Amino acid sequence: MSGDTCLGSALCPATGHKPKAGGLKGSSLGNKYVRLNVGGSLYYTTVQVLTRHDTMLKAMFSGRMEVLTDKEGWILIDRCGKHFGTILNYLRDDTIALPKHRQEIKALMAEAKYYLIQGLVDMCQAALQDKKDLYEPVCSIPIITSPKEEERLIESSMKPVVKLLYNRSNNKYSYTSNSDDNLLKNIELFDKLSLRFNGRVLFIKDVIGDEICCWSFYGQGRKLAEVCCTSIVYATEKKQTKVEFPEARIYEETLNVLLYETPRVPDNSLLEATSRSRSQASHSEDDEGFELRDRVRRIHVKRYSTYDDRQLGH
Repeated sequence: MSGDTCLGSALCPATGHKPKAGGLKGSSLGNKYVRLNVGGSLYYTTVQVLTRHDTMLKAMFSGRMEVLTDKEGWILIDRCGKHFGTILNYLRDDTIALPKHRQEIKALMAEAKYYLIQGLVDMCQAALQDKKDLYEPVCSIPIITSPKEEERLIESSMKPVVKLLYNRSNNKYSYTSNSDDNLLKNIELFDKLSLRFNGRVLFIKDVIGDEICCWSFYGQGRKLAEVCCTSIVYATEKKQTKVEFPEARIYEETLNVLLYETPRVPDNSLLEATSRSRSQASHSEDDEGFELRDRVRRIHVKRYSTYDDRQLGH
């Protein structure tokens, strides 16, 4: 048998048995295996491994300290046995693969300090410092890969949602001269808003939708408004696609969704103040029970235009 083997708590010494103290002579044991009971976890190893480094274990197993044994001959160490196998591996190889999580590294370092294994303590401290220097991202932006994923994200979010759909390849006409710049401005505004409101609003990107550039705003899982930034320009000979940058409207709708931060449904007076009033001509008897919170505001910026914004020479 090589290495340490944790045999489990089933082999722990019987309760009520009084351990006895005694000394160990390293020269008499040589490379024979000794049995260790560390907090209920059982290990086999050799005295040679335990005495390789100048640690408390070397003092225990070189005869300088008394050790406790049970009636079955297991040497008792009153410490948690979870990380003792890692301790033994370090004593054998002078290096180990440290745990990934900070709490596990801290627990291992506490054991290393108890056994006075300075090399392992230094390794743990260096790893903790490296993890401390790693910063968590300020905000993360999910990118939608399917309609179902989008639906789940919006329904499960406890925060209002702002989605930017941009897909330049959806255009079947040529773009106007300012469209590329305006598309970039929409993306830059999205990044600025996500940094500013990342703790209050969930921002998501959609690059698989059918629109070229469109903002959507959701509160409590329901779509509240959308701002479509694409319009058609009828030039003299051919149609062109124009991308707008309605900055003020996007800011307004982003601020409107903040009304939905709390779990409760906002009262109708607040919704009415941030919604466009419906034309009185469109009201009928069937509309009397219509609730304002069921309305979706769709804003299309200059959907159809005869203006040709191409610069001279284009």
